[in-house]
Parts: sequence; structure tokens; C-alpha cells
Amino acid sequence: MCPVDLKRSLGENTHDYVVGPAYLLDYRLGFFRYSSRRQCGVLDITPHPNSIVHGVLYHLPHYLSAGLDRREQGYVHHRVAIHCRGQQFPDTRTYTVVDKLNHECAPNDWYFDVVMRGAWTCGLPESYCWQLFNHMHRLQTQLAV
Repeated sequence: MCPVDLKRSLGENTHDYVVGPAYLLDYRLGFFRYSSRRQCGVLDITPHPNSIVHGVLYHLPHYLSAGLDRREQGYVHHRVAIHCRGQQFPDTRTYTVVDKLNHECAPNDWYFDVVMRGAWTCGLPESYCWQLFNHMHRLQTQLAV
């Protein structure tokens, strides 16, 4: 979600490729994968009726595709209908975790900050940003108990 983090891993400024804040119907966000590279739970989407996941729609050039796939190891391409700026994008590529855990793993503080920076920077609704913050904080608190 975060253009700064994408730039770090893709080696190119991705701000210019941001289409805008977007949402996906009938999915929810979760942390159903532990990333050994990031050493924490990482974002995933999973089908869930009557739920909404907010995120960021990018229009990345094709030559960045291989780098994005390398970055998203442990994920698989998934085609979804995304809503952004009053339009529907019916065949949008996203990534979902291949082998989902049966429980959520907490993000570490660094990943927490990356997720929140992407949400705020790219203009996700404030109420959703707080929902995201509270969800990640709750996961971190549960692990600390």
C-alpha cells in the first residue's frame, strides 16, 4: 500500500503510479501470514461477505511486474473488482496469501508504521485508518499477554 515501501523494494519512485484510494467489497483484511523476511505478520485479504477492505490502486508499468512478484513471495495473483474514484476496475490484480494460517499474526512496529504510512499518505478514509490502527494494535497486545 505504501509508495515509499514500494520504492524501496522496486527501486523506482511509485508515487506517480498511484491512481487513488480504493476499496474491495466482500473481503476483509487480516494478517494470516508470517513473513520471515519481515519477521512479523503481514497483510492479506480474505473473502468475507458484507465487508470492505480499503487500499490503494496503482497503475504500475508492466516492467515492474517481476519485481513486484519477487516482493510478494508467499502470495499468488488474484483478480478482483476494485472501486476507485467513482469507477469500477473489474479485472484488477491483487495478491493473496497462498498458505493462510488459521490465526492472525501481529505485525511488528516497523511493519505497523509502513502500513499506517501507506494508509494516511494515499488518502484512505480516516475512519478506516483508525480501524486498521486498532486492529493491528489489538493483535500486538494479544501477543504481549
